[in-house]
Amino acid sequence: MHPSSTASGVSPIDGPYAWLRLAISLVLGTIGGAGMWAVIVVLPSVQAEFGIDRAGASLSYAATLVGVAVGNVVVGRAIDTVGYWRPALISCLALGSGFILASLAHSNMQFVLAHGFLIGIGTAANFGPLIADISHWFQRRRGVAVAVAAAGNYIAGTIWPALMPWAIEAEGWRFTYAGIGVICLFTMIPLILLLRRPAPHEAFSVEGNAKPMLASSLSPRALQVLLVIAGLACCVAMSMPQVHLVAYCMDLGYGMARGSEMLALMMAAGIVSRIGSGFIADWIGGVRTVLLGSILQCLALLLYIPFDGLASLYVVSLVFGLSQGGIVPSYAVVIREYLPAKEAGQRVGIVITATILGMALGGWMSGWIYDLTGSYAAAFLNGIGWNLLNIFVMLTILSQSRRRAQVAA
Repeated sequence: MHPSSTASGVSPIDGPYAWLRLAISLVLGTIGGAGMWAVIVVLPSVQAEFGIDRAGASLSYAATLVGVAVGNVVVGRAIDTVGYWRPALISCLALGSGFILASLAHSNMQFVLAHGFLIGIGTAANFGPLIADISHWFQRRRGVAVAVAAAGNYIAGTIWPALMPWAIEAEGWRFTYAGIGVICLFTMIPLILLLRRPAPHEAFSVEGNAKPMLASSLSPRALQVLLVIAGLACCVAMSMPQVHLVAYCMDLGYGMARGSEMLALMMAAGIVSRIGSGFIADWIGGVRTVLLGSILQCLALLLYIPFDGLASLYVVSLVFGLSQGGIVPSYAVVIREYLPAKEAGQRVGIVITATILGMALGGWMSGWIYDLTGSYAAAFLNGIGWNLLNIFVMLTILSQSRRRAQVAA
């Protein structure tokens, strides 16, 4: 009997083990997501200790994003070949050791290299490859499963920045970083070893569980390119408030604390949006879910321009979080709907890489526009422009799908 099947011969897809695997994936995403958020919290402490400027201190965050981007492609391709747990185990070792080595850094360059080559690549396995893997275990609730697995990243962004300041204040950033590394190694390795069961590809093909791929007049390569453009564009737009909201509030005179509260509110709303989008994707499909989220995100960005009062900004930030949270994981649903399952890890990894690069580009571009104009108004308009590009791409994919369906009929 193939290991993808249970002892009774019943398909594991949508079964009890699939839900257990999803719960483990959510915990892994939450713990491993520390790699994306920890560097933001320790940035002022590292800047002060190494005596560098803010731009130099920010290199570690940029290096982390580059590592995550590369890791999503490399690890994603690996799981298509050998399954999830082996690449994930290697990534976990990189993540934990990266935090420990970063805590021992004697210079900013050593700190940056630890983030780029170890923490960033180690973090990657807990997002794109993770949601690609969980998509193999669900059919009826695939959208929900993908969204829940992806929510771990946002939960990490809520929990780690809240806990780390306590440890930093008591023991310093080096102790905190070393502690995170130890936590990652001792908690994630046992969880990853529980995921050694291979993806149930045979259960799909043999037992008649497979949902046929949706038809499109676009070639797989063309669809992949369009999804990369869409992922880049939506995240350039998404990064505007996520990266610059605190600075925007300080410019308006509301202070850092108020801006941080708005950002936390946005992230919490993003968790709700991310999980809710899974139910929506199971109902209307991945492309329409991305399109709906992108339209709502565009409207929320537009609201930031006229409404800059304190209470208004809390409300708009809540609306923005509820709008954008489900866009990125829905790309994985689109890929599983239109492209072969055996290529899911690599293809999801490529699109997730595009979204990460979009966040990096958008964060820098918004700051550059602010320097040129002296305000964030033009930066919001720039985000809206990129958002419209995303909407156009998703409408193109949707129209090509309909055309093929009509021809087939």
